[in-house]
Amino acid sequence: MDLTGKKIVIYCENMYQEMELWVPLYRLQEAGAEVTVAGTKANQTYTSKLGYPATTTMSYDELNAADFDGVIIPGGFAPDHMRRSPKANLFVKQMDDAGKLVAAICHGPWVLCSAHGMLKGRKATSFFAIKDDVVNAGAKWEDAAVVVDRNLVTSRTPADIPAFNKACIAVLAGA
Repeated sequence: MDLTGKKIVIYCENMYQEMELWVPLYRLQEAGAEVTVAGTKANQTYTSKLGYPATTTMSYDELNAADFDGVIIPGGFAPDHMRRSPKANLFVKQMDDAGKLVAAICHGPWVLCSAHGMLKGRKATSFFAIKDDVVNAGAKWEDAAVVVDRNLVTSRTPADIPAFNKACIAVLAGA
């Protein structure tokens, strides 16, 4: 599907899971989307769990939901740092309120747990170790490669990336 003109944010902090950031980033670019990497600080290099670098171009403080069509939250241990930013959580909630793509994989739903109640009554999945957090945030947890609830896309592990990417692209394309 052609995503030309779509603008997506991918969150990044130290200890991110490599494949969960880079595979969606490249797949979305391949489809024509403009992808911005955002973190606590702009123009900061963050390293993955294995030391692979990713450099942000924006900070969470600079993000405006009106400027983007979606946000993707990769896993690893980075989401524990992402969710400490009130602006990161607020941006996710604003994107959800606007019906725009909110996607999280593996430990990424930790951010959704902190995003002002956005999981209440929603279907979602995650890495099994944070299932209790997702359920306690109000979600109906499912053990599936990908769970789509309107604009919300969640997946469990790097093995689910093909289904995750396909669902993200479908939501972005309005399918």
